[in-house]
Amino acid sequence: MAKTFLYNNHVKLGAKMVDFAGWEMPVQYTSIIEEHNNVRNNAGLFDVSHMGEIFVSGKEALDFLQHMVPQNIAKLIDKKALYCQFTNENGGIVDDLFVYKLEEARYLLIVNASRLEADYNWLIKNKNGYDVNVDNKSDVYSMVALQGPKASDILEAAGIKKENQPRTMFIMQTKLLNEDVFVSRTGYTGEDGFEIIIRNEKVSELWELLLEKGKDFGIMPIGLGARDTLRLEAAMSLYGNELNENTTPVEASLSWSIDKEKQQDYIGKNIILNQLKNGTDKKLIAFKMTDRAIARHEYPIYYNNEEIGHVTSGCVAPFLGQNIGLGYIKTDKNLKINDTIQIMVRNKLYNAVIASKNFIQKHNRNN
Repeated sequence: MAKTFLYNNHVKLGAKMVDFAGWEMPVQYTSIIEEHNNVRNNAGLFDVSHMGEIFVSGKEALDFLQHMVPQNIAKLIDKKALYCQFTNENGGIVDDLFVYKLEEARYLLIVNASRLEADYNWLIKNKNGYDVNVDNKSDVYSMVALQGPKASDILEAAGIKKENQPRTMFIMQTKLLNEDVFVSRTGYTGEDGFEIIIRNEKVSELWELLLEKGKDFGIMPIGLGARDTLRLEAAMSLYGNELNENTTPVEASLSWSIDKEKQQDYIGKNIILNQLKNGTDKKLIAFKMTDRAIARHEYPIYYNNEEIGHVTSGCVAPFLGQNIGLGYIKTDKNLKINDTIQIMVRNKLYNAVIASKNFIQKHNRNN
């Protein structure tokens, strides 16, 4: 099992370590509920060094990326980010990712840890005919995420003044600890926050600096457990749960991330455009339990005693104090928000109601 360069830092803090996508990662330090609520109220520091950093550059880098994703990469100005997906010939999602335009003909792709090898191979497989370089630098860089309403204050205390911090969905290259770093402002919690990408050799020093400077702002280190409840409470999808190679962005309620006017061809375009026009057989919904039960991954979803889908993610939402979830259901029932469904939990049906995906008010936009 691989270890990030922060492994010893986690052990020193008493973290409970688990296997995640082949990496030994902290699942929690204190409790998931305490860590979750601290990110909502103060700030949290996450080790996300297991995620991948792939640089795409060259004369035809833009054309190549346009071929790979349904988003319109041509809309990016320098230092701007887009959320998008790699799609296959059937419109299925190979992975979801962020694309950052660093400068003309040079892009940074941040991909999921569990899909890094698949993503890199997918890029190499499809680069034939393009004058482009695909450079996987994931073994060179580590990444930490600083999330929460006080994240900007902590980053300022660490040395980057607020007026110099990147805006939401932007990236910058700057210096911390006399080291060249990338600082982006995206996030996976529904809160404002930053990702800092730094060479492996300096990440432990960065981790300790942020924890020290964050003391006055109530910072806590945060494990994978709270990372998952935070993203679910913000109704954000997770690859392997809501997203996979047999599910399209349209089915996954990600139509907002598809450029409907994009002229360039991309892998799976015909299927995706057909679904946008004619609809899909399944769709991703959010729900809240109305009976006392917790929905879990793969639990069946019922409507009028008929199985119509399955749960992809479910948990007790610590900040909301409710049991929530995401799942896929058949579209032929024409179910909508506030309609009642049932979740099969240990051979018994429990009531739930279809909900808006705005479980919480998101604060991941800076002014």
